Amino acid sequence: MFGCKCFHRKRIDNCLPSEPDSFSLPAPLPDWPSGQGFASGRINLGEIEVVRVSRFELIWTCNLSQDKKTGVSFYKPVGVRDGFYSLGHFCQFNNKPFRGFLLVAREVAFAETQGANFGRPVNSPALQKPLDYTLIWSSYDGSEENYDGCGFFWLPQPPRGYKPLGFLVTEKPEKPDADEVRCVREDLTDECQAYRPILTSYTKLSTFPFQVWSTRPCHRGMLGRGVSVGTFFCSNHWSCGEELSIACLRNTNPELHSMPNLEQIHALINHYGPRVFFHPDEIYLPSSVSWFFKNGALLYKAGNLTGEPIDISGSNLPVGGTNDRAFWIDLPNDDRRDTVKLGNLESAKLYVHVKPAHGGTFTDIAMWVFCPFNGPATLKVGPVNVALSKIGQHVCDWEHFTLRICNFIGELWSLYFSQHSGGEWVEAYDLEYIEENKPIVYSSKSGHASYPHPGTYIQGSAKLGIGIRNDAARSNLYVDSSTNYEIVAAEYIQGNACIEPSWLQYMREWGPKIVYNSKNELDRIINFLPVRLRFSAHNIFYKLPLELYGEEGPTGPKEKNNWVGDERG
Repeated sequence: MFGCKCFHRKRIDNCLPSEPDSFSLPAPLPDWPSGQGFASGRINLGEIEVVRVSRFELIWTCNLSQDKKTGVSFYKPVGVRDGFYSLGHFCQFNNKPFRGFLLVAREVAFAETQGANFGRPVNSPALQKPLDYTLIWSSYDGSEENYDGCGFFWLPQPPRGYKPLGFLVTEKPEKPDADEVRCVREDLTDECQAYRPILTSYTKLSTFPFQVWSTRPCHRGMLGRGVSVGTFFCSNHWSCGEELSIACLRNTNPELHSMPNLEQIHALINHYGPRVFFHPDEIYLPSSVSWFFKNGALLYKAGNLTGEPIDISGSNLPVGGTNDRAFWIDLPNDDRRDTVKLGNLESAKLYVHVKPAHGGTFTDIAMWVFCPFNGPATLKVGPVNVALSKIGQHVCDWEHFTLRICNFIGELWSLYFSQHSGGEWVEAYDLEYIEENKPIVYSSKSGHASYPHPGTYIQGSAKLGIGIRNDAARSNLYVDSSTNYEIVAAEYIQGNACIEPSWLQYMREWGPKIVYNSKNELDRIINFLPVRLRFSAHNIFYKLPLELYGEEGPTGPKEKNNWVGDERG
């Protein structure tokens, strides 16, 4: 970004960008069932208690162009409760709905009973004022005698054994007051990483660009204890791979008391469970796992050509271990085979895995869709669509999407859409809704990848219009996950409240492996293309996932990396 236009509230009111509209879900939140700390507004992290602040005062805005809405604004929290302290400042794009928050913290008495377990003095404070501040960057370029419209970015310098968790922004070159922010004792923090770029700016006095990123914990997923506080990272000399100068919080409370109990999980699914729409031309529909087993699915063992019928509950499947390719599941080998391929929408349900995210400050509700068959792909080359004979098809398909719920108030924060070998997080304000706060998920034709909006998505090069088509549209073929679901796992809940089904422990493949020469089929297509497209098409086709070039059944949900880890994206 060159020549950015910079403003602050007090000095140039007539040049301020429009305040971003704040976002709220289509319908009010219900009163969640009671139980522990979920949706209580505050979360105990061990020696630190945090609450969410969503009221801010604008400090400085940097516009990317003459359009006052296309910029980035920096804010400080206001209305912080007595006894709580800010950990840094917040920023966001001006053209996005205002929905961010910062965590503010206070020290609690947990140290008095648990401190000795950490091998340090019990009376070592969890929070400390910074000793000083270091100026990281300023938009002031020395061309004028005053600082009107300038922004100054400061990094707190912590006492020994403490870490800063965010930067501060001021409109003048004087350092912030030491009481404005707190640093956190090192053992109560975790590593964080630069996530998404927010701002890149140059000034006459800077050799390197000044950049701003959002942050997230390095250690994420079900076992990760890192807690994002909502601050940003900034630097004019940082390189990817270097350790950041700030940290995030760490949840040292083993109880994860802010996670929902079983009754609250049901309430969340009933309130937010998406409606999953399948394409109007979809023929390979989902079914329940038990329907698939009941209608003739067979278990095969390497070296044995005779398949064994699978019990309706999957109790005779081999369980545990890893995918050693010694077993696989296949469709029935009688006249039911083609019928079972088509699935059974009436029996279909979503299989739910509930797990902590961001150190238990969020809940991830992963919802898995099972289809007995994944259909062949359709190739798009410019205006031409080519239905492929085999490429992309395989027995059984497991796809999923994930609701991320903020545990402070029980609000839907974002939704992850799994798309073949990748996926994307979509913020709640960019979702479509049906029936109050229930989002819509669109399942693509034949391949069952999930998308937030209808349309044609190209797996390859959308710019060139070359790749595998993923067509998504609304129809009368759908599953309502708010009522048609089964909770299959929630490991953090103690006792026998959630018993995993037998088939979930099956770690092998849900389909046979069949190798065929797809290169010949693709080469024939490439040779029919205009010469100017052949090279691009060749490069794109052979960078597509290997799963498109042979039939191999997927492994089940529990064998996927995101079962324990975080979603990709």
